[in-house]
Amino acid sequence: MAADIAGCRYAVATSSGTTGLHTALMTCGVGRDDLVIIPSFTFIATANAVSHCGATPWLLDIETESWTLSARQLKNELNDKTEIRNGRLIHKESGRKVATIMPVYTLGNIPDMDMIMAIAKEYSLPVIADAAAALGAKYNGKKVGEPADCTVFSFNGNKTVTSGGGGAIVTDNEEIAKKAKHISTTARISPEYDFDMVGYNYRMTNIQAAVGCAQLERVEEFVNKKRHVRETYNRLLSDLDGIEFFPEPKNTSSSCWFSGIVIKDGGLEKLRSMCKELKEKGIEARTFWKPIHLQEPYKHAIYADTLEVTDNIWDKILTLPCSTGITDDEIETVADTLRELLR
Repeated sequence: MAADIAGCRYAVATSSGTTGLHTALMTCGVGRDDLVIIPSFTFIATANAVSHCGATPWLLDIETESWTLSARQLKNELNDKTEIRNGRLIHKESGRKVATIMPVYTLGNIPDMDMIMAIAKEYSLPVIADAAAALGAKYNGKKVGEPADCTVFSFNGNKTVTSGGGGAIVTDNEEIAKKAKHISTTARISPEYDFDMVGYNYRMTNIQAAVGCAQLERVEEFVNKKRHVRETYNRLLSDLDGIEFFPEPKNTSSSCWFSGIVIKDGGLEKLRSMCKELKEKGIEARTFWKPIHLQEPYKHAIYADTLEVTDNIWDKILTLPCSTGITDDEIETVADTLRELLR
């Protein structure tokens, strides 16, 4: 069912989105000391999955228009900082092999995958999409799983479609699907407890699968509700100065995972203060992702020449209540309360 919704032939269920990413990376040959290109603006699970392979993130910036991986910077970084040595693409300064590109579909927005896939083809790199919250999104009329070599979803409790936990890898490549299934089910090759490699018990439980199947039947309903919530907030708050709305790139029909605003003169202290005031009024709002290059475990990752867009945006984002169960009256209450605080 997940494969069909994503526009792919195969799907492999996993115990989480993170284990799905780890499995997909291993399936595409990522190993110790390799580099995997990811945006710095992402949830830390993206980088952690790279580290679980013994590899290191190469952190790139995002586009203002989508908050997703900058295809232009990707092209420049690969052109300027890599070379072919013994048939492998090598990062010149570190001497490490560049193994994979892993764009993130931030909030259900999809980056310029036409350009990213063309770059990947030029440099013979596989592309794994971290589409954790993007199920139901579309790119240039294509379903969310079509642009990349393989795409990974999360069914964590805060996702639009949830099984309480779990994830899935979708792909059109039968070899990738078979290898992902093998790795994620302990790499067992016979009933006699024979194993041919180090595998992982990354299987989704039967209970999670049952819940997930029921949720997948409602994916269109849920995504439409998420889009309605986003549109309603934008309409109700459109008269406020000093704010911007979450980006909606023209080439994407976003799944609108979260809704909220960008406070132009924000900063963490201001956002924390607002979250506290809203909570006192019975409304839970939150800050959003702290970039990977500012996280303690990744201070020694490889960085692009500039992460300007990421640095300028991450501490100005305020996410607002946006579950599929929220009512229009509740959205209006949030908007009215927020308007009072901002004025």
